[in-house]
Amino acid sequence: MKVCGQNIRKIRREKDFTQEYMAFEMGISQKAYSDIENSKVKINLEILTKISDILEIKPSDICSISHKCGNDEYENKFHDLVEYMKNNNIAIPKDYL
Repeated sequence: MKVCGQNIRKIRREKDFTQEYMAFEMGISQKAYSDIENSKVKINLEILTKISDILEIKPSDICSISHKCGNDEYENKFHDLVEYMKNNNIAIPKDYL
């Protein structure tokens, strides 16, 4: 979630919006908004939608799972699975090689 808070801060600054402005538009205190950017609270769908509406961007521009998909854990699991299939004579679809 830290990535989401960092993305919000970056986009907010690019649009030259203050934390006070964002908090006012969301109907929360500046401290509560600051906690969002500093990843002190989990960002739920309602918060994500409000922020993306104010910033006039898609929610996926703020938070997506793509930053998690690129890590080596999933790639390693995939390669382990392929290796297991090879060792056990299980057909591997050509699209996955």
